[in-house]
Amino acid sequence: MTQRTDGRGTPFRRWASRTPRLLRGAVAAAASLLVVTALSPTAQAVQQAVPRPKAPREFVALRTVDPSIIQEMRYITPHDFVGEPIDGYRQPLCILTRPAAEALHRAQLTLLRRGYSLKVYDCYRPQRAVDHFVRWAKDLDDERMKAEFYPRVDKSRLFTDGYIAEKSGHSRGSTMDLTIVKLPALPTRPYHPGQRLVPCYAPKGQRFPDNSLDMGTGFDCFDTLAHTDDPRVQGVQRANRQFLKSILAAQGFVNLPEEWWHFTYQPEPFPSTYFDFPVSWRSVTGL
Repeated sequence: MTQRTDGRGTPFRRWASRTPRLLRGAVAAAASLLVVTALSPTAQAVQQAVPRPKAPREFVALRTVDPSIIQEMRYITPHDFVGEPIDGYRQPLCILTRPAAEALHRAQLTLLRRGYSLKVYDCYRPQRAVDHFVRWAKDLDDERMKAEFYPRVDKSRLFTDGYIAEKSGHSRGSTMDLTIVKLPALPTRPYHPGQRLVPCYAPKGQRFPDNSLDMGTGFDCFDTLAHTDDPRVQGVQRANRQFLKSILAAQGFVNLPEEWWHFTYQPEPFPSTYFDFPVSWRSVTGL
């Protein structure tokens, strides 16, 4: 009997014996293609994702240098002038360049001997957070937190008056916002979105409660009363501001005159570099 072929010279019987293997291979390949196609958006995102930026080795978590310093990191919460958590804040963590963190530790030792502690509100701030502030400032219709943080400032003037800028010294890693707390530290009542807001310059017993010394205004108060040496701030409030300023100045920190809470350690390790890695343990540990 003449052996049949498949038209390409291959004996039909031999082709038939290979068919199950070929079909299995084809089916497997098709299935794989379907899986890849079904997951392609995620797969492509993973393949094309830019590696998450990490902090240079000169940056540390403040807790690893001085765990006694109180941390009340505001921008991971909705209790800020925007009214929502800010981009780039993944964990309630103070990150600083090591020289700045070590200088804060020395200041803390001085305060602890006198029955006080530092409390930080914000430390390193990624550029994406600054960008979030800028987008918010341009949206003149969003004034949900005006009654507390900028009751006497027209939102259209936030850039002109210097309250918002496209770059921040915080992004260089040696600037922080902080205050002083009398020990033992009393807990601070949590903020509840939608609660009645009180001007940040109201008397301490009326504005949002804070366990810090009375500095005359709350943190992030967009008002000239927040200027460190504003002549209208006198008595105990002025003495408390000078107390904070003197303790930090002794360790190399320079105050921003427009904000009693704002200090920069000098010399800065990165005086002209603005970083954008997230505020998280992973950024400083790689884990």
